[in-house]
Amino acid sequence: MKNYLTNQIKNIALLGNSGSGKTTLAEAMLFEGGVIERKGSVDQKNTVSDYNEIEQQNKASVFSSVLYTEYQDKKLNLLDNPGMDDFVGATISSLTVADSAVVVLNAQNGVEVGTEIHARHLDRLSKPMILLVNQMDHDKANYDKTLEMAKERLGKNVTVVQYPVNEGAAFDTFVDVLLMKMFKYPKEGGKPEITDIPQAQMERAQEYHNTLVEKSAENDDTLMELFFEKGSLSVDEMRSGMKKGIIKRDLFPLFVCSAKKSIGVGRFMEFLCNVAPFSTEVAGLKTDDGKEIKIDPNGQPSIFIFKTSVESHIGEINYFKVITGKVTEAIDLVNNNNQGKERLTQIYVSAGK
Repeated sequence: MKNYLTNQIKNIALLGNSGSGKTTLAEAMLFEGGVIERKGSVDQKNTVSDYNEIEQQNKASVFSSVLYTEYQDKKLNLLDNPGMDDFVGATISSLTVADSAVVVLNAQNGVEVGTEIHARHLDRLSKPMILLVNQMDHDKANYDKTLEMAKERLGKNVTVVQYPVNEGAAFDTFVDVLLMKMFKYPKEGGKPEITDIPQAQMERAQEYHNTLVEKSAENDDTLMELFFEKGSLSVDEMRSGMKKGIIKRDLFPLFVCSAKKSIGVGRFMEFLCNVAPFSTEVAGLKTDDGKEIKIDPNGQPSIFIFKTSVESHIGEINYFKVITGKVTEAIDLVNNNNQGKERLTQIYVSAGK
């Protein structure tokens, strides 16, 4: 792995109801980024994320998993979280260090109870939210119903960026109204063919595009002036406005994919690299007395430990986010819980198991 600077790293929590496909999505993202050479599956019990025995028995996440992938010269740190409310503590710990969250929706069931619970935690913590409708290739996938439920239960800020052309078992094509292009994939995924939007889809695509332009311009006075002047915005201008809207939670962009077939995953990762906020662009952690600590690579070394586990043959592992300064092996830090000294003996980058 190459060395990444603060402005090249994005910390993203994967949330959603159990069964929405978060672990499958994480697997697809690691595959797209070249971290793994072959995708595992939950059914075959060989995913990078759900590696504990109890998770493999239940075919569902029980603990949060820390993963990473590399894409377009960016490092995406992923936190794959359990969808069941019984294990929501792991999710809340992950959200403490995440810069934004991807909420995965099941295209068959739309917005479920677990989705709403996670959305409430995001609202309470003022965390940016990006929506991804997964399993568009399922026989019972229903995009329009899922979109309607999302707007009804998650708010009017849900805004379409992509919609499927042929949802269901034959799903291989979607329209991206940010780029105003159509993406058509091979039968089992792979690299898409990117074409102009056909006339039959243009009216619907233009309607969604106009809404997205307006929502992007709302968050920046300069962009609003440009919008009134030109009647539209360039892709880069829209990305700039979307980022501001996402950070302020005035915009919840909605995408589509089939994580199982890797349809739409690469394009979604491209959006995360271009638009999802960095740690320096969102609110920092707060101390017990309410003081905010912003991310600062030039400050005194400090870390926040958000997860601890005990692994066989290894021992205790602490997962942490560097908040300020630079941390190296053999550094001594003060534990604020007991004012004792702690030495970081070894530092690793974690990718699930």
